Amino acid sequence: MSIGAAGTFVIRRPIARSQLRDEIARRLPFEAHIVICEGRDIVRLMSADHVADAAPGVVRFISVLSRRPRGAPPLPMSIPDSGEWLVKILGRDGRFVFGVYRRHMKGSVYLGSLDRLFGVPVTTRNWNTMSEIVRTISAPSASRRERSRRR
Repeated sequence: MSIGAAGTFVIRRPIARSQLRDEIARRLPFEAHIVICEGRDIVRLMSADHVADAAPGVVRFISVLSRRPRGAPPLPMSIPDSGEWLVKILGRDGRFVFGVYRRHMKGSVYLGSLDRLFGVPVTTRNWNTMSEIVRTISAPSASRRERSRRR
């Protein structure tokens, strides 16, 4: 199931990461970094609610690192480091980085610099997208609903 417009998928059946990565890469007409994580890790992260409700004009986000970085910047941190912040990285939990950004044209540019900061490919999603993933994972699948109706 696809969620959002940025290539976020929920796969409901067991599949090896390598097989899933190969299948997605085969279907793409371009080369891409494919970041895969377990639904249970997203559910755990979102249940901790590391980021309180954001003020108007501020957006909560979660970035998923493609793998654990060898080193990482000290957190929390603000970007840029002087003047008015546009991105605040509040913390990290394993491969997940969470924070807030201001609705500003340069905000997305600074989010794009997380790859360089952490030294690994990173993909970022809005908090609402991650919440939708949790709802999708938590909802019974159509096949389970069908089986329970037949009983």
